Amino acid sequence: MMIMRQLGVLSAFVLLTLAVLTAARPKANPDQKCKSGPMDLVFLIDSSRSVRSHEFETMRKFMIDIIKTLDIGPEATRVGVVQYSSQVRSEFSLKTHGKLESMVKSINEIIPLAQGTMTGLAIRYIMNEAFTAEQGDRPKAPNVAVIVTDGRPQDRVAEVAAEAREKGIEIFAVGVARADMTSLRALASPPFEDHVYLVESFDLIHQFGLQFQDKLCGLDLCVESDHGCEHICESSPGSYSCLCLPGYTLNDDGKTCTAIDLCTERKHNCEQICISSPGSFTCNCNKGYQLNEDKRTCSMIEYCSFGNHSCDHNCVNVLGGFFCTCKEGYRLLGDGKTCQAIDMCAEGKHDCEQICANMGPGTFTCDCNDGYALNEDEKSCTHMQMCNTVAHGCEHQCVSTPGSFYCTCPQGQLLQEDGKSCSCKSANIDLVLLIDGSKSVRPQNFELVKKFVNQVVDSLDVSVHGTRVGLVQYSSRVRTEFPLNMYHTAEEIKAAVMKVDYMEKGTMTGLALKQMLENSFSEAEGARPASRNIPRVGLVFTDGRSQDDISEYAKKAKEAGITMYAVGVGKAVEDELREIASEPMEKHFYYTTDFNAISTIAENLKLNVCPAESQGEIEVKDPCACENLVEFQQATMSSLQQFTQKLAGMAARLEQLENQLLSRK
Repeated sequence: MMIMRQLGVLSAFVLLTLAVLTAARPKANPDQKCKSGPMDLVFLIDSSRSVRSHEFETMRKFMIDIIKTLDIGPEATRVGVVQYSSQVRSEFSLKTHGKLESMVKSINEIIPLAQGTMTGLAIRYIMNEAFTAEQGDRPKAPNVAVIVTDGRPQDRVAEVAAEAREKGIEIFAVGVARADMTSLRALASPPFEDHVYLVESFDLIHQFGLQFQDKLCGLDLCVESDHGCEHICESSPGSYSCLCLPGYTLNDDGKTCTAIDLCTERKHNCEQICISSPGSFTCNCNKGYQLNEDKRTCSMIEYCSFGNHSCDHNCVNVLGGFFCTCKEGYRLLGDGKTCQAIDMCAEGKHDCEQICANMGPGTFTCDCNDGYALNEDEKSCTHMQMCNTVAHGCEHQCVSTPGSFYCTCPQGQLLQEDGKSCSCKSANIDLVLLIDGSKSVRPQNFELVKKFVNQVVDSLDVSVHGTRVGLVQYSSRVRTEFPLNMYHTAEEIKAAVMKVDYMEKGTMTGLALKQMLENSFSEAEGARPASRNIPRVGLVFTDGRSQDDISEYAKKAKEAGITMYAVGVGKAVEDELREIASEPMEKHFYYTTDFNAISTIAENLKLNVCPAESQGEIEVKDPCACENLVEFQQATMSSLQQFTQKLAGMAARLEQLENQLLSRK
């Protein structure tokens, strides 16, 4: 088997030599030298112990046969030979021989080293030594290295081979029998199909000879070889490359081409439809659109501009057609083109409370019956105000009704038996506290704020039917810690307060006021209906200037009947606090420079969250006591009296409307 393998290797080298010789010589004259022009060629041959003597002789003959086809001379082709195993030895340099005969003699005298296979070391040698001016390298002559090896390198070759290629050395890697293809590819210059050869078959030997002949003699591989390029073949010394026609791109196989679809790749500026052609595109438009002069954008076709739409009033273009509309005060009829005036009064399309007067197509004005006056909204009517013409004696507010009036009291107070005077209903309130959890408060001060809240809670009669308490914390956002209907005892509320986590970040007081107004005092979150006249109290605690506007929702809160308290500490802005607080200011506005002093404010608040008449803490009354039963009865009778007065007013108004309807008939 060993003899057969050696014969196979020997045969491979013989075939390679014949192929190179055949490719290197013009067919017309076998003795003619290849006029390749100036070139510096170095053979780097493997003489490791795995290379048998007769195999080395084959490599020796291979080199001699190759150089015999070359035009050897100082101004033509220069040749150097370096052998390597575990060490590197230069047999002769590029400047040693100027004639073929002396070069052949030196090759025949080479003695193999017969050691390891340090291919990387050998490449670094030819890069740093063999291809230098001192060793005969010419600056303008191409540097070509032919590496012949039969085994796997024992050192790293990829990095040093890449460095050599970057310095302009074109490397051909010829592997014999046992050579490793991966290592050969790491050595050779690209493309690998032109620079890597494993000498095992005639086809590969012939291809190597043809490529090497082109390098030395200037053959056009695009003409002389089956290049396989689909579109264009471009020759280069010793190689060729495939190119594609405009509008196509070269595939990964380096030979075939694929049309560039600019539409699919979204490399176009068509507004609607892109129609692709190789490397180019044209634009088109969807149905109902036409292409503009820029050949890119589209405009809807304006059918109304054709002048044949026959709309009574207005024509409106739509995709693929048009439709008609009417001017204000007119309606479109069933033909889709004709317009008809709308009589708002006759069709009942008005919101006049009493009389509608038609003022033209689609318009009207409102009027009132005798004894009534048109309000500022120019729609509703109000009976001539009895409150303005008689001494009504109402303590708080007089409300006129047709032919009469009745008195009302502020939220949280009850009308007394005389139907005119008011008194506080009770000390029960719905209280929502807004506490500042911004970064400026600091964690230790936030604990003082929570104690402040619990001091306020201690002063209240907390129960389901008594006072309810909700808590909202705000910074850059707003978070409801618990709504009014969550806890029903002071102990539960105080425990929940102490568990509140500090938010930090900004100071969005306006956002907190909005949350309180729109959500916290909603029935969904436990606020009792306004009809029950339970006072609603909001308390804002802050230590700095708000980062958003407070004016809108501070005003809306007070307009909604919420009694607002403002407590400021430290850098709180007095003007903002006064804008939040209800009147009188001295009862609803508090400020201190030190967080440690807020407990004093909590003590004062015990007086102010109670009714104005109270001079001490809230008295918890026994609902079964006689005097409290009498108070409840009086309050109920007062409410019934107000309701009776309202019914009387409504009856009188209905009677007037009925008389008006009869008079029209």
